[in-house]
Amino acid sequence: MSSEEYPTAVDSSTLATMQRMREQTSILGKMNKILVANRGEIPIRIFRTAHELSMQTVAIYSYEDRLSMHRQKADEAYQIGKRGQFTPVQAYLQIDEIIKIAKEHDVNMIHPGYGFLSENSEFARKVEEAGIAWIGPPFTVIDALGDKVSARKIAMENNVPVVPGTPGPVSELHEATEFVAKYGYPVIIKAAFGGGGRGMRVVREGDDIQDAFLRASSEAKAAFGNGTVFIERFLDKPKHIEVQLLGDSDGNVVHFFERDCSVQRRHQKVVEIAPAKDLPKFVRDAILKDAVKLAASCKYRNAGTAEFLVDTQNRHYFIEINPRIQVEHTITEEITGIDIVAAQIQIAAGASLAQLGLTQDRISARGFAIQCRITTEDPTKNFQPDTGKIEVYRSAGGNGVRLDGGNGFAGAIISPFYDSMLVKCSCSGSTYEIARRKMLRALIEFRIRGVKTNIPFLLALLTHSTFVRGECWTTFIDDTPELFSMMVSQNRAQKLLAYLGDLAVNGSAIKGQIGEPKLKTPVVLPVLKDSTGAPVNVTEPCQKGWRNIYLEQGPEAFAKAVRGYKGTLVMDTTWRDAHQSLLATRVRTVDFANIAIPTSYALSNAFALEMWGGATFDVAMRFLYEDPWDRLRKLRKLVPNIPFQMLLRGANGLAYSSLPDNAIDHFCLQAKKNGIDVFRVFDALNDLDQLSVGVEAAKKAGAIVEATVCYSGDMLNPAKKYNLKYYVEVVDKIVEMGTHILGIKDMAGTMKPAAATLLIGTIRAKYPDLPIHVHTHDSAGTGVASMAAASLAGADVVDVATNSMSGMTSQPSISALIATLEGKIDTGLDVAYVREIDSYWAQMRLLYSVFEADLKGPDPEVYQHEIPGGQLTNLLFQAQQLGLGTQWQETKRAYVQANKLLGDVVKVTPTSKVVGDLAQFMVSNKLSSEDVVSRASELDFPDSVLDFFQGLIGQPYGGFPEPLRTNALRGRREKLTERPGKSLTPIDFVAVRRDLEKKYGKISETDVASAVMFPKVYEDYQKFVAKFGDLSVLPTKFFLMKPEIGEEFSVEIEMGKLLILKLLAIGPLSTHTGQREVFFELNGEIRQVTVDDKTASVDAISRPKADPTNPSHVGAPMSGVVIEIRIKEGSIVKKGDPIAVLSAMKMEMIISAQAAGKVSEVAVREGDSVDGSDLICKIGKAE
Repeated sequence: MSSEEYPTAVDSSTLATMQRMREQTSILGKMNKILVANRGEIPIRIFRTAHELSMQTVAIYSYEDRLSMHRQKADEAYQIGKRGQFTPVQAYLQIDEIIKIAKEHDVNMIHPGYGFLSENSEFARKVEEAGIAWIGPPFTVIDALGDKVSARKIAMENNVPVVPGTPGPVSELHEATEFVAKYGYPVIIKAAFGGGGRGMRVVREGDDIQDAFLRASSEAKAAFGNGTVFIERFLDKPKHIEVQLLGDSDGNVVHFFERDCSVQRRHQKVVEIAPAKDLPKFVRDAILKDAVKLAASCKYRNAGTAEFLVDTQNRHYFIEINPRIQVEHTITEEITGIDIVAAQIQIAAGASLAQLGLTQDRISARGFAIQCRITTEDPTKNFQPDTGKIEVYRSAGGNGVRLDGGNGFAGAIISPFYDSMLVKCSCSGSTYEIARRKMLRALIEFRIRGVKTNIPFLLALLTHSTFVRGECWTTFIDDTPELFSMMVSQNRAQKLLAYLGDLAVNGSAIKGQIGEPKLKTPVVLPVLKDSTGAPVNVTEPCQKGWRNIYLEQGPEAFAKAVRGYKGTLVMDTTWRDAHQSLLATRVRTVDFANIAIPTSYALSNAFALEMWGGATFDVAMRFLYEDPWDRLRKLRKLVPNIPFQMLLRGANGLAYSSLPDNAIDHFCLQAKKNGIDVFRVFDALNDLDQLSVGVEAAKKAGAIVEATVCYSGDMLNPAKKYNLKYYVEVVDKIVEMGTHILGIKDMAGTMKPAAATLLIGTIRAKYPDLPIHVHTHDSAGTGVASMAAASLAGADVVDVATNSMSGMTSQPSISALIATLEGKIDTGLDVAYVREIDSYWAQMRLLYSVFEADLKGPDPEVYQHEIPGGQLTNLLFQAQQLGLGTQWQETKRAYVQANKLLGDVVKVTPTSKVVGDLAQFMVSNKLSSEDVVSRASELDFPDSVLDFFQGLIGQPYGGFPEPLRTNALRGRREKLTERPGKSLTPIDFVAVRRDLEKKYGKISETDVASAVMFPKVYEDYQKFVAKFGDLSVLPTKFFLMKPEIGEEFSVEIEMGKLLILKLLAIGPLSTHTGQREVFFELNGEIRQVTVDDKTASVDAISRPKADPTNPSHVGAPMSGVVIEIRIKEGSIVKKGDPIAVLSAMKMEMIISAQAAGKVSEVAVREGDSVDGSDLICKIGKAE
């Protein structure tokens, strides 16, 4: 196939002009057309010199290489054979085909490069027989030196020392074992024909000599067509020194000094240095002398390399002569200033060394040069070659940097067929240290994305102290495992583009998002003005605030100061509970950070900001793909003056069931270290044993402890078991336990003003010195009145939210409360500042409108259903996800029934989740309360319900409902009668850290805390970050919606590093791959990412339904995703055995067999989405 079918970069008219120019400036006469029988970087390197010599150049290529750069760099290029005629490697080994191409196109010189046919004497012979000049030694010399056994013989005849080895080629195993018996271990088996580390094995005592021999022979045959090997004694920790030689047809031979090629992996060179840094002069002189002597003795012509090993006693041993140009010839050119390839070509054309001015006295070395081979290999996976498309390619440059590349360009496809080398980087300097530092700079300049490279490994290598001293040996890499502790490129920009590309093609994947944000304009930050009307300087955070008392005097002094305050303090919940209640906990760190410093001034007299813990922790990782610890640290820095409060679920920490006690201790300590001051500790069942675990953990951490009573239902209703007497008894036990502050947490907003007056007044009368902090939700619309009543009754702190984030399921309005208390109680807040801060949150409400629960106003029904404020929005959202949105009223009624079935529990996370899961389960399966009770022994209850019945959440006030509990558990779980954490094995934090480091590399102690608290969530978060990077830096608008075509925006990935981005185009769908190319402009440079179009791969699947009248059918109890299948066709099951695990949002349930028998059909696979009643499997009669 001709080059016309794959046009090169040079058009015909330009080519004709260039040809005339070359003819006029030719220095080789008729020897003016050269073919390079190779691929990749070496043809390009040879073409460049050939063009300098005014020659025409010809490339050959395999079908798989039709898009390779070397084809485009030549004047002419021709495909070897037809598509599929040869394998990708075999194409470059077709001697007759290559010579045929050369003759057809009037080629008069052939350069073999290195590898492939470069050491094939038959190729050299046939080239010369065809009347074409061979750029290399005569085929007779290749025969003599290409066979390492013959080369050893020549060396011994010339009194050049060699390593003890077999006298001739070895082809039988017994010859290998006889050599080992005579000389002992270790030995090295080498291919007799060829190099590059192929067909080479080191065998030590105790190793399998037979396996090593057979593998080396097989590998040599595959690589060089000849499986003959030879064996020699292996030297420990030698240096590998090679000498660059050049000979002419008159028998003259010169050297170009030596190279140190000791840094190797699998016997393949990785980094080379010229000249050797720490070689004594007498050793260098002896090696150079022996190299020239050997080459002269065999009338060597053209370029070659004599290779030696130098042991630790500075004794040198000849290994072989490579009759070709070497990969690393570039650094010899850098220190001598001589173009070795140009000399090769001219010698092949008949020139002598003298005519070229290359006599030994005129060849000198200056400075040092280092070459690194940059490969598409993954050092973290044992240098496994990586393949794929190069998405970004930005190379190094500048003074003293030379690049010899092949397929290094954006859009290049790296195939699995060829050597993994991408580019050779050679750096030179007047000293070794200057060259080394230049190489480090150059490697850091490279930006290669889309495929893995060994650059991180090279950086680790070049900064290792042994390399810095220049003292490496041939097994240095294998002997130095710390080299693999690499600094891995973050690849932040390309990962960010991958997310934006996915967003552009598939839309937002954030759970719960409906539509696009209503806010389309840039966010306007508020301007605070002091009493004189001058703007407040918000470039630095405010330093005045209640936190100073805690930091300077401790928790007890802080609590005393709060109690002594003449007024009522407020805690703003906007940063946690408010956005959890109204916006599904979806507000991102960047939007808190933008208002943080103004908040530090506006709310400087606030008791605290509730900003962490509870659902915000796992949701940050699950849905926002942020590190919650990073949020805490960033906001702490921006607001140093106001205490931060977090929500802690007693013995559960932040999880939804108990953890070992040391996990809670560890978590609280990390939270305190990273910026939390106040721990609001509660237990969902007011179980004092459970509560005490969290209280003690917070105390150990040195934090302010706010032990909390969970308020449930209407205390004024005489039918409720949670009455004044009950709450006072719980408070008594908390006071006895010891707390700095008493918290009262009304999750559902059922505390009426009269109840607040009665409860707070009673506690204040009994405990006059105890600070009291009251929390409520405004679900019924009475929140402001209730918090005002609590304040008047003696509460020291009440919870509010900024106006735009208040009301309904959130907390009462801060401005409304201040206005209500005006003239009676002072909060110490500036109402003007409060209004300014709210102007920002009014914009945020629009920005996050995609997560609104669409609540229209207060819900006085809360006094009946008692659904907590934060849960109500989540429950509505989950109901919509499960297809129950149209049955919302029924779901609320089922919530009431579920609560009664469970014994009327205190409803706070996680018990509120238990009630909600059971309610949804009842609605989706059309179950009444009577159905649940009567069929409990056969129903597959959600896991959370079974956890509750087992006692994993704690012991409810009044005990568990029987016989429902016993029937639901069905003997599958052991009933717990004491705190579950007591029986849990303590966390081995050293083991956890070790496992995490093995998976993710460098991790922090807060990573350990996250992984212990939420193992699966943390794992999924890490996978997401590995794919898309840190998205916390992305503006929220572009986190939630794709940019418009041509819209420019910027992202600051770190201080001083700004990415200017623009979406240019979305490519057409590839029907073959189901992917689209998305094109961006990044800092003025075109970038593209490949994105799976999820709509293209989605097939409508109609699943069979389970027949409810057929006991052999097992159906899905509700819509969800099958996350685990525990049976297969042919499995024998008993009634009640687990069949599969179904996940719907945060709820998981086990689907169990309804009858004993043999599984005859499994209708789903793991990962399948199913609707309620979809068939899971069929169970027939056991044989």
